[in-house]
Amino acid sequence: MLAPAAMFVLLTGAARGQNTTRITLDQAIDLALAHNHSLKATRTQILQNQAQEVTANLRPNPTLGLDTQFVPFFSPQDFSGENLNETQQFDVGISYLFERGHKRQRRLQAARDQTAVTRAQVADAERTLAFNVGQQFVSVLLAESTLQFALEDLKGFQETVDISETQLKAGYIGEGDYLKIKLQLLQFETDVSSARLAKKQALVSLREFLGYNAVPADYDVVGDLAFQLLQGNVEDLQARALRERPDFRAAELGITAAQSQILLAKANAKVDVTGTYDFDHVAGENTASIFANFALPIFDRNQGEIARTGHVLTQAQEQMQAASDTVLSDVANAYEAVRSNEEVVRLYTSGYLKQAQDSRDISEYAYKRGAASLLDFLDAERSYRAVELAYRQALAAYMTALEQLKEAEGTRNLP
Repeated sequence: MLAPAAMFVLLTGAARGQNTTRITLDQAIDLALAHNHSLKATRTQILQNQAQEVTANLRPNPTLGLDTQFVPFFSPQDFSGENLNETQQFDVGISYLFERGHKRQRRLQAARDQTAVTRAQVADAERTLAFNVGQQFVSVLLAESTLQFALEDLKGFQETVDISETQLKAGYIGEGDYLKIKLQLLQFETDVSSARLAKKQALVSLREFLGYNAVPADYDVVGDLAFQLLQGNVEDLQARALRERPDFRAAELGITAAQSQILLAKANAKVDVTGTYDFDHVAGENTASIFANFALPIFDRNQGEIARTGHVLTQAQEQMQAASDTVLSDVANAYEAVRSNEEVVRLYTSGYLKQAQDSRDISEYAYKRGAASLLDFLDAERSYRAVELAYRQALAAYMTALEQLKEAEGTRNLP
């Protein structure tokens, strides 16, 4: 685990004049794995299973027996050393349950196998948490990108308003056109306010996964919406997922655990023997006795539990097949989502982004020189903003699909 000082990237916030904690995606995942309380609660299941291993490996306690007979409680005058030696009887014995069929070893192995299943299930919870952090991190990046675009758009349109005000004073445009442009500024200012709120809410949601004490309230993230081409084919990804996915590994270990339960049930069918050694003092004589007792396995041979554990094994085998189908389906669906979102991003980068910006620039240039109407200019501005925002959302959808594929494959490193 990284030291707290190494978990953060500290950059100076110029606007506030103070240090702001900024984290990358990898650091965010590390923080979540170290501080997320739900995950920490899940990890205690491993410790609980290890405690059950201790219990399973315990041997039976011996039993100490004491008794005295013919004590003259109702004849106090008979209390004497001679009476104690000649009349009263004293017995001291110790007994021990001898377990047969390697019951203790079978219990311990069954407990260890269950711990292994639990470890895989905890690893699967870590996998899910990493995806949730990655997905929410992309949401923060989208909110940040939207905010920066809204600020830049507001600044650019403010310049248009200033130029229009100059044109109004010079008599080149009418007051009605100027007021329409001035009112349009409200939409830009509203977009900035909404983008700021969206970013704050996205950071709060991300902090919930990281743990509130893991980062300060004014933390921020490092990163940009970016397109990274995915290599490889779905078959290779599916094969890798079957090797890496902890939930599939848990299903495989479930078969081993079920087999251990069968062996334990068969061991429990073996009859245990209780051996007893007694020291007896009777009528002035000291003697010793040895006893052995055990149940006769006429009716109860643990046949019901043996049959039940056999069905549990069948259940575990079917669950492993179901887990395999789930893994293959998850990878296939996530892979197709990545490819679909990749096509959408390529549509924007193939020319639509530049065309939207050129259309806006041409309309703005023509409007400022009186060669285009105000409505044409505002329509081109709205189209440009819509295309830019849609492109950022497409990038975010692509990055989210990559996070989904990482979760489906079970690793953070895609080809």
